[in-house]
Amino acid sequence: MSDLRIALAQINTCVGDIAGNTALILDRCRAAHALGAHVVAFPEMTTTGYPIEDLALRESFQRAAAGAVSTIAEALADEGLGELMVILGTLGVSEGGMPFNQAVVLSGGEVVARYNKHHLPNYGVFDERRIFAAGEDACVVSPASSPVGLAICEDIWQDGGTVAALSGRDLRLLVVLNGSPFEEGKGHTRVELAARRAREVGAPLAYVNMWGGQDDLVFDGHSFIVSAEGEVVASAPGFTDAMIVWDVPEAGVPAEPSGIAPSESLDEQTYWACVTGLRDYVRKSGMSKVVLGLSGGIDSALVAAIAADALGGENVIGVSMPSRYSSPHSRDDAMDLAHRIGADYRVQHIMPMVEAFEQQMELSAVAAENIQARVRGMILMGISNSEGVFTLATGNKSELAVGYSTVYGDAVGAFAPIKDLDKTRVWELSRWRNAFARSRGEVEPIPQSSIDKEPSAELRPDQRDSDSLPDYALLDQVLDAYVEHAEGREELLARGFDAAVVDKVLALVDRAEWKRRQYPPGPKVTALAFGRDRRLPITSRWVE
Repeated sequence: MSDLRIALAQINTCVGDIAGNTALILDRCRAAHALGAHVVAFPEMTTTGYPIEDLALRESFQRAAAGAVSTIAEALADEGLGELMVILGTLGVSEGGMPFNQAVVLSGGEVVARYNKHHLPNYGVFDERRIFAAGEDACVVSPASSPVGLAICEDIWQDGGTVAALSGRDLRLLVVLNGSPFEEGKGHTRVELAARRAREVGAPLAYVNMWGGQDDLVFDGHSFIVSAEGEVVASAPGFTDAMIVWDVPEAGVPAEPSGIAPSESLDEQTYWACVTGLRDYVRKSGMSKVVLGLSGGIDSALVAAIAADALGGENVIGVSMPSRYSSPHSRDDAMDLAHRIGADYRVQHIMPMVEAFEQQMELSAVAAENIQARVRGMILMGISNSEGVFTLATGNKSELAVGYSTVYGDAVGAFAPIKDLDKTRVWELSRWRNAFARSRGEVEPIPQSSIDKEPSAELRPDQRDSDSLPDYALLDQVLDAYVEHAEGREELLARGFDAAVVDKVLALVDRAEWKRRQYPPGPKVTALAFGRDRRLPITSRWVE
């Protein structure tokens, strides 16, 4: 065995559950010690969960985080594990009371080193500069008399700072603690970046990332180690607990690969990101069941499949709420789906309630359509309140972009699992999920007819989504350019899009900001999700 064996503990922590996180850290320390590790590293902000936002500013929370570090150090010493070096993320505080995003190093029953994150991200979903003070000093510790440098997440994404300071220190290893959220395609970027930093410092780089859902963020894990030459020598699967154990070679000795996880397709990663986001949002909120409307369409079908994978079909209540406009095939598809996933299937006809409204007030056109959606929302929220379950909204990103939803209707809910998937992506992931089931000899969760049928809200006779919107394949191309890449009208016309389509889509997107602000949170899986990624005024006279 090498004189320096490192373990990377990829775990799922919960914000604010400091006692639970502490117990999880100690459990993984014991496992690392049993595997012969000299050093075990945990992700960013492990004791507190991440991101903690303004909890960082509360003195009571700061004291609890400090207490957790002391508890872990003392427990390890009491159990005879004091010689195991433990590197973990926590909330630090300066003598002047300023909070730090900090890594602590425990050995011999005490804190032997502290490192404060240098680069504080202030873009996209991050606003760490308003919460934390920036560190300035590099940190090198010496397990087995070997220099090991420390960095935290953003520190390797920016030039200068700690990586530059460590480049001439003859490191044997650089350990990076991470709370890096999932985004489609981000994994390759991480590995390429880590490989470049490993070559800069002339040492292997160990990248440990958390996994799990926290509000609208999903952390995927996918921890890994690259050699000093930038080659991946060990890796962990995504969206699960994992521990990488690797023997660090002496300087100049070739690195030996160990435990490289199988690659996962983009569809697979994105699907399990949605599952993870939903499961942890529900369970970390102290709940266990969800309810959603089953229309027979593709959106509710995919959400139901995600919910069943996250919580078990027995914890999913699927409600068919037919109206006079609901087609027989939609009702059949809803029932078929519920049986496939083992959901608690219920039928609640809405027309008596809709007619009660119609008798009291004159409703026409869109108002008459929306009252149906709002009655359905009331039914779902009634079940939610009476049975203590979370309601799921089933809208997709394309609909959310153009405001194709009803406030207080299909937009009600505590969580929106496919909020960051455009319509064409919904179809792709539905096909992937069925193919995954077939590969395992299981029943396909989503009826093929739900995938094949033309989308319709079924709020008036013979209604189709295409009555109000461009074809989704075209719509999603325009939305990708306008929303994801912030291209204006001139750029879209230069791409060759029809002017009438462009003007309609841009007007719909700009008018719908107030609706998006009221929509439930959902897992971020793309580079630019509605919410913290895209912040625009609700009232604005700017026109592209």
